[in-house]
Amino acid sequence: DQTKTKSSIIQFTMHFTKLAVFSLVALTGAEALLTNPMKSSTSTTTPFGVDRAYVTRDIKTPDPVPEEAYEETLGLLKTGRMYRYNIAPGEKSVVSMCEEEVAAYTGHKYCVALNSCGSALMLLLKTSGLEPGGKVISNAFTFGAVPSAIEHAGGKAVYVESNYDHVMCPDDLEKKLTANPDCKHVLISHMRGKVADMDKIKEISDKHGATLLEDCAHSLGVQWQGKHTGHVGVACGISSQSYKMINSGEGGFLLTDDPDIAAKTAVYAGAYEKLSTKHTTVPGLEHFEGLPTSLPNYSLRMSNLAASVIRPQMKTLEPRIELYNKRYWKIVKVLEERIGEHIQIPEDTPGMNVPVHDSIQWNLKSHFTPEMTQEFLEECGAHGLPVELFGHKSNARNFINWGFAPAEEPLPMTADMLARACDCRMPLMWDDEDFDDMANVICESIESVLAKHSDQ
Repeated sequence: DQTKTKSSIIQFTMHFTKLAVFSLVALTGAEALLTNPMKSSTSTTTPFGVDRAYVTRDIKTPDPVPEEAYEETLGLLKTGRMYRYNIAPGEKSVVSMCEEEVAAYTGHKYCVALNSCGSALMLLLKTSGLEPGGKVISNAFTFGAVPSAIEHAGGKAVYVESNYDHVMCPDDLEKKLTANPDCKHVLISHMRGKVADMDKIKEISDKHGATLLEDCAHSLGVQWQGKHTGHVGVACGISSQSYKMINSGEGGFLLTDDPDIAAKTAVYAGAYEKLSTKHTTVPGLEHFEGLPTSLPNYSLRMSNLAASVIRPQMKTLEPRIELYNKRYWKIVKVLEERIGEHIQIPEDTPGMNVPVHDSIQWNLKSHFTPEMTQEFLEECGAHGLPVELFGHKSNARNFINWGFAPAEEPLPMTADMLARACDCRMPLMWDDEDFDDMANVICESIESVLAKHSDQ
């Protein structure tokens, strides 16, 4: 009897376990469908029975790091030598090798790796002669890190209008420099990789005796008149923050052909005593004379760990740029053909030989009211595509949110542009079909909003 009872219990337990497993599978499947209703499809059916495209991928997906970085990074972790100056005499640190490769790519003579591009922008100003309280002209449309760097360097920001191609307006630059004859610095930001007429910007800056500096955080790989961006100004900064063309989580580089700017940058970053001799992309010791004792050490160095992650990505820049641009122009063609009368896509400035379109922007035309603009954003979001509005009241790219460095004059053109300027990333790891979905969601969302308001 005990044997039969035991056998029955075992059979019941097995049966119950099977039921539990089947139930769990069914429940998991249901939850997956609830979480991602488009798990097996890229279109939805609305309550009205109309099929709509749907994006199923994560818009925040960063570019992965090539496998080549794994071994070098693991080696650093094993040795603990993550500090760039912890090397034997005659050896190169990983950071130095990274600086050499970045400088070779951009064509600059000197390069100093830093903990962020924000640090690079701040040091651009401090090493080029900005006095406490000195005025710095910059784009009214840029990321909040740019006016933050001006404030960090002890300067006072003066903003120039950005036009509907999302770049600095040369005419307003002329106006602002004329109205501010004491302004000796222009820090131009190539926001989203879009480059203004740099020849004109340089001409105006020189005319007014202002030093031109370039924020190339978004323009790694972009060329102006056959040269990498960052050569029209006396120095520039690039970024390796997570959503840039090279990704180390955080990081940046100051690049220049000016030996004094390079030497000061290295010391400010943390090359105290004779540590500049452990750099390979800075000028000779004669340019460091007296600097380690006269300049503060801000400890802004890049670590070997970050550099080891960046180096393999430098080798893949060109094929990635080619793929980004191919996908971008395909989407642009679809948008212009289907909804071109309702949007304006910023044009590349003539002279921009090589663009890098790792994201897409468009301006809704003036017949889109604030209400319609918000409805469009909500339509896109409801179909899996988070589209950002540069002019949103909480967007860090909207100058009204820079309370630490507020605009003191109206900027009507920039404000009007931002109110309908839309932004969307184009993650490298998406498949081509995902970008078809992206284009369809944008077009169908525009069409949906227009249809709704045509009946009102």
